Amino acid sequence: MLDAEAVRRLAPADSFRLEGKTAVVTGAAGGIGRWLAAGLGMAGARVLATDLDAEGLDSLVQVLGEVGVEAAALACDLGEDDAPEEIVGRCLERFARLDVLVNCAAVNRRLPILDMDRDTYDWIMRIDLRQPYFLSRAAAEVMRGSGGGAIVNISSINFQYGLEQISVYGPAKAGLSQLTRVMALEWAPYGIRANAIAPGYMDTPLAAPLWADADRSRWILNRVPMKRPGRPDELVGTCQLLASEAGSFITGQTFVVDGGFMAGGQWFTPDA
Repeated sequence: MLDAEAVRRLAPADSFRLEGKTAVVTGAAGGIGRWLAAGLGMAGARVLATDLDAEGLDSLVQVLGEVGVEAAALACDLGEDDAPEEIVGRCLERFARLDVLVNCAAVNRRLPILDMDRDTYDWIMRIDLRQPYFLSRAAAEVMRGSGGGAIVNISSINFQYGLEQISVYGPAKAGLSQLTRVMALEWAPYGIRANAIAPGYMDTPLAAPLWADADRSRWILNRVPMKRPGRPDELVGTCQLLASEAGSFITGQTFVVDGGFMAGGQWFTPDA
């Protein structure tokens, strides 16, 4: 019934809040993960930040502490088979619950298919697809026993858009978006929602080689209607939506945040 109390609950400050919730963010020392961890913390969540970069994690936790966010760091290697259990176990040990998981950690190495070696192939697939699979499974085991939760996978526009020299990263991200759909279907009965965010060309350390290449950066900017790279903080609102009650009826989706790149093509713009 739409009464005064129901209307009050529609205030954005309420529906996006995460007080009493705990979030785990992988890749939290990196360009995107750092901002997503901060955004969830500022929405009220306690945060367990994980990454291989212990120094980066410590600086993140320090900054979050300065603004009143309760956060902890766990330096671990997602390439290790026991990483999912270590992360979930540490979260429960420190915060006694797990409500939101953001699978943000990713790696890439741009090589032609004919030059791709098996070790590099396995490394990319392990970090970008295999470990989100098993970490999400470990998190879902906890979430289904506590009334549900939210999983947010960080995909890429390369889940749909093919580009040379991303023959492993692209399929891994496509697999992550497809995995998101299956998670949503299987775990909806437990109150667990699963969605993905597919960033476009962002100003991050992972994308630094693209922006450092004059020809590639010019190609990108000629095809992004907004004519600029995205900023990691511009992904925070989407993540807050998908992690909170504001997105309570959204599951199984991949949200493209790309400055219009995937909307289609514009007439050719001569290079400046």
